[in-house]
Amino acid sequence: MPLAALLARIRRLVPKSRDQHYDEIVRNFSVGALRPPPTPMSDGELARAIAEFLKEQPSSSSVATLGRRLDSSTPL
Repeated sequence: MPLAALLARIRRLVPKSRDQHYDEIVRNFSVGALRPPPTPMSDGELARAIAEFLKEQPSSSSVATLGRRLDSSTPL
């Protein structure tokens, strides 16, 4: 899945009140800390990963957890 399509799906899952979370996701994709999943994720899987990320303030730890949810081979 192209990154733009993945980010569009994520944007729909992150409330506007949590824009700092979305911005952190975009930033980490741009610097290579996050990678798109190697195989397509269902809407439910992606929603659960994003909901878990939204429970905490954006941080290197929460980004690492999201990265592992998106791609289990992520070395974060």
